[in-house]
Amino acid sequence: MEENMDESQSQKGCKECCERCVGSLPWASLIATILLYMGVALFCGCGHEALSGTVTILQNYFEVIRAPGETLDVFTIIDILKYIIYGLAAGFFVFGVLLLVEGFFTTGAIRDLYGEFKITACGRCLTAFLMFLAYLFFLVWLGVTAFTSLPVFMYFNIWSMCQNTSLVEGANLCLDLRQFGVVTISEERKVCTGSEKFFKMCESNELDLTFHLFVCTLAGAGAAVIAMVHFLMALAANWGYLKDASRMQKYEDIKSKEEQELHDIHSTRSKERLNAYT
Repeated sequence: MEENMDESQSQKGCKECCERCVGSLPWASLIATILLYMGVALFCGCGHEALSGTVTILQNYFEVIRAPGETLDVFTIIDILKYIIYGLAAGFFVFGVLLLVEGFFTTGAIRDLYGEFKITACGRCLTAFLMFLAYLFFLVWLGVTAFTSLPVFMYFNIWSMCQNTSLVEGANLCLDLRQFGVVTISEERKVCTGSEKFFKMCESNELDLTFHLFVCTLAGAGAAVIAMVHFLMALAANWGYLKDASRMQKYEDIKSKEEQELHDIHSTRSKERLNAYT
């Protein structure tokens, strides 16, 4: 009988422990962090490979060569974009960790461990600062998403030309890099539909793979925007909770002081009555 009671108590204790652990997780911040990491990883990985594929297409089919020296050409810009991608991957990994830690520090388990006053005293400033950063990065990712849609649109036009060339007989369409600002006006780098280079480019894997990589890059940027919106909602809720907790703490302090004063007055009067009787 006692063994059954011990087993039931241990099972009940494990269940309560699991419920406490699950309930103390900041699910909103956790989901937003996972979505942010997935979006940034998709953007950085696919963006890097798409830029490398763009270099291959420019060199093989448009015969664009790298300018000598430190001249700012399209290849230098692509290298700069790759370094920006490296910085985004590292920076948003740290930013996601900070936001996740902030979410943990506003859950019930951590509050019970450190107390309401310590959390509300330091947490409100941290949460407000992270809200500002999240809003700033939200605007940044909106700009990045808009910028990423440009190569998707360009590659979609090229891919559509390759798909529809066989349907339109006698059409003489050309892709001129001067229209996209890739080369200067004096340079003529174009490929027309009737040329052998155009057919080789359309049949190659570089064009199809690069186009779909840029689509995945755009999807990753969109996922990062959604993650920033999730973080803004979670941070706003946490800031509101910490603000209410700070007010409640002040109220509890005032209430405890008043109760202590009433207790001291009652003790003093009791002593005075006892002295009067004696």
